[in-house]
Amino acid sequence: MATWDLSETRHHLLICNGGSCLRSQGDEVTLAIRAEIASQQAEDRIHTTRTKCNGRCEDACVVTVYPDGIWYKNMTPETGRRLVREHLLQGKPLCDQMAYAFRDGRFTPTGSGAQGVLRSAERARG
Repeated sequence: MATWDLSETRHHLLICNGGSCLRSQGDEVTLAIRAEIASQQAEDRIHTTRTKCNGRCEDACVVTVYPDGIWYKNMTPETGRRLVREHLLQGKPLCDQMAYAFRDGRFTPTGSGAQGVLRSAERARG
């Protein structure tokens, strides 16, 4: 396994491969995104990491883009390819797929993702 030089990297994608996301094409989304990155010859600019559960199972399959801080929901292989072409290479986020965006120092729901529960509220019910 190589140790990558990330000095040219502009975007880091965290692609959920937890249980719910895998049942919602998580592996296929991962492979489609990586294939599109390769076909666009953008391997040095876009780094991907498969993750376990990111805690947004109702939004499966979830892909998070950094440093932008955008959480995408209901990703499919096709929207994964669009993500690479439109958001990462052209600077046009996929507004129809966004669940959260980082604004004013915090993650702000876009209103299109599943309603979440604050961890503190869940702990209090506990």
